[in-house]
Amino acid sequence: MTEPRAPFAGGCACGHVRYEMASEPMIVHGCHCRWCQRESGASFAVNALIEADRVKVTKGDVAEILTPSLSGIGQRFARCPKCQVTLWTNYLAMRGGLGEVVRFIRVGTLDDPDPFSPDVHIFTSTKQPWVILPPDVPAFEEYFVIKDVWSTESLARSAVLHEAVGTPAP
Repeated sequence: MTEPRAPFAGGCACGHVRYEMASEPMIVHGCHCRWCQRESGASFAVNALIEADRVKVTKGDVAEILTPSLSGIGQRFARCPKCQVTLWTNYLAMRGGLGEVVRFIRVGTLDDPDPFSPDVHIFTSTKQPWVILPPDVPAFEEYFVIKDVWSTESLARSAVLHEAVGTPAP
């Protein structure tokens, strides 16, 4: 079986919005925090972190909605204005000041989400007790040190973003 190649297409439930990711994400998080549980209505969220300029809306338009967040700064949800499915979010308080330039693609909105299983599980201190994490995937009770977990390629991509926004890379 061959690995899928970019671009990776996705969209909402009603078909009004279609998008493409131009490359693989930098990392995929399985986030078990209570905020993600509440916002997704599921036991955890699976988010593919990718540069905003590598995500292109190919059909329709998104409605951006600012929601409260634990940081107090807020989180911006990009949703289909018709069916209200969240396609991605921007965590405005993202570590390192990258909140505007990194999108957290909701993996379940990809046409083929299967290749994008979590590279890391975060905020496992609040995971549902019946969720069993795979033993070969790093898991952290809270967050992690980026340079200890991200691949060399992803760190290089992140460094480019940090340079663009004028913040130090991790």
